[in-house]
Amino acid sequence: MKVKFRHPERVVDVAGPARVGDMLARLDVNPETVLVIHAGELVTKDVVIPDDAEVEVRPVISGGAGAAKCSTCRATAVIEIPRHRAAYCAPHFIDHVRSQVRDAISRHRMLSYNDRILVAVSGGKDSLALWDVLLDMGYRADGMYLGLGIGEYSDRSADIVRAYAEARGATLHTVDLAEEYGYAIPETTRLRNRSSCGVCGLSKRYAFNRIAVDHGYDVMATGHNLDDEAAQLLGNVLRWQTPFMARQSVVLPATDGGMAKKVKPLYRLGEREMAAYCIVQGINYIVEECPMVGGNTVLRFKEALNELERHSPGTKAQFLFGFLDRVRPQHFEGADTDAGALVACTSCGQPTTPSRGGGDAVCAFCRTRVHVLRQIGRRRDAARAAVPEGVDA
Repeated sequence: MKVKFRHPERVVDVAGPARVGDMLARLDVNPETVLVIHAGELVTKDVVIPDDAEVEVRPVISGGAGAAKCSTCRATAVIEIPRHRAAYCAPHFIDHVRSQVRDAISRHRMLSYNDRILVAVSGGKDSLALWDVLLDMGYRADGMYLGLGIGEYSDRSADIVRAYAEARGATLHTVDLAEEYGYAIPETTRLRNRSSCGVCGLSKRYAFNRIAVDHGYDVMATGHNLDDEAAQLLGNVLRWQTPFMARQSVVLPATDGGMAKKVKPLYRLGEREMAAYCIVQGINYIVEECPMVGGNTVLRFKEALNELERHSPGTKAQFLFGFLDRVRPQHFEGADTDAGALVACTSCGQPTTPSRGGGDAVCAFCRTRVHVLRQIGRRRDAARAAVPEGVDA
């Protein structure tokens, strides 16, 4: 059989017929990190694939194993979720996803049906799945896409998001980072005190809040899932970054200083579940990782957690939920004192913390933007200086 891998793309021949689980074992692939697709449908580990078939092994950085029959109706399952000791057919899997989102919203009072919600959409599986779930559940949810200027990757992401919004008849706000703020993310690779991923995250948070506040949205919703939050927590614990632990929450309330409320309704669902949701619902999403994400430490934490999850299903959920339900309320509730002392940035007017020296308070985004634009200017000056006199640059 032909086994096609994505990211990076390659095709491997495997002798068949073979069970999906045996095929993955031969290829030394952790089943916790992939979905297997045959004839356009998800298949579980016990399905036998014929020798002349073609299958896709799609990476999702997550986990799965379990029964081959739907735990609800006993029909053939399309996905197994070992931490729940359950498997689901397509319709009941969609019910499972909505149930987990509904539980997250209810537990933390994230949303109401009167709220105007702005969803940050990137073209990836998590944000598009979140938008889809909220729309299907009847919430008033619009989308916001930030163009990062990462070449073909950003172009395809934008096309996917626009196509989804058009298909659903949903409102989409689009902001181009270069047009609006003067720089694209690839131009931020040589900053001394921030990585390009750090600048990207800062830019997203700033633009997201700005659109939410300017357009009168009540809540901002992001597609951070169980894997994202557990990996972030692991990194914070390993380094004992207690200020970051204090701020890690699935709900960040609005502030009088101009920060809109921010929620993470997917925190009870893993990446594998969100990828499966998109496949079952027929939602096109960009499969490849961002080409600039290489070396991101969060990915290494995800890999470590996936190995634990492989041998002890439920580890990620127990780790994250234990922090949210027991550790955070006891040790960190109300510890993020920055939120109570916000002032307006003297450059852009958005909320920031007061200056320690008593001078003008300039937000992290505006400070970083100044550094980036200065760096871009120096590069352009150097490029012009390198052109011989009399040659048109």
